[in-house]
Amino acid sequence: MSDVEMRDMDDDAEDGGERLSAEIVAARHQADSIRIAEALVFASAQPVSTGFIEERLPRGIDARAILHRLKEEYAGRGVNLVQVDDHWAFRTAADLSFAIRTEETEVKKLSRAALEVLAIIAYHQPVTRAEIEDIRGVQTSKGTLDVLMEAGWVRFRGRRRSPGRPVTLGTTRDFLDHFGLEELRDLPGLEELKGAGLLSGRIPANFNIPLPLGSDDLTDEEDPITQLDLEELGLLTPGGEAEE
Repeated sequence: MSDVEMRDMDDDAEDGGERLSAEIVAARHQADSIRIAEALVFASAQPVSTGFIEERLPRGIDARAILHRLKEEYAGRGVNLVQVDDHWAFRTAADLSFAIRTEETEVKKLSRAALEVLAIIAYHQPVTRAEIEDIRGVQTSKGTLDVLMEAGWVRFRGRRRSPGRPVTLGTTRDFLDHFGLEELRDLPGLEELKGAGLLSGRIPANFNIPLPLGSDDLTDEEDPITQLDLEELGLLTPGGEAEE
């Protein structure tokens, strides 16, 4: 074997060793990233955003890919990693809920009116109080909306660019989390509601369920809520302090 051939073999071996080393380093970074993401989600009492996790991972690591990998690893366990909008949290596997006992006081059930209003807001958001009343055919009491807001499922989104600038309402991330939804598009459609027995067989021919928005971004017909708006709505006292 000539000296040239020997040098070529040495170079190939060196290149192969460098590639192997790079693969080992990349695999180690991925394993470390999975552990970091797992720890961050586990340590938080609230769902953690993808951005928050990405800031704490090694540079160049795709946080979403890491989280989806972690989600797959937990898929068959008693605890699952679930996505709520663009946030992540550990939750007990749905099929094991029967085994979880709690001594907490039973949560008071929502009234029929509150359930109707919540459903209208979920499917029609952004929606105003007047539009809710138009859909229901009856007035909506402030107490009903207060109950939904205290539960953390409904929020003020913005103000409609129309006469009177009415406040628009929408659901929250806690709403998605409580009902096990990743995003609003996961809300059941017409056929699913029929199959679950939540709609009667006598449905008008022109009846349809609107497709919910895919994001919480304000629409072109909405302006953001300002501090002055919050004071007007009674959520802040003059000067910017939150009411007790």
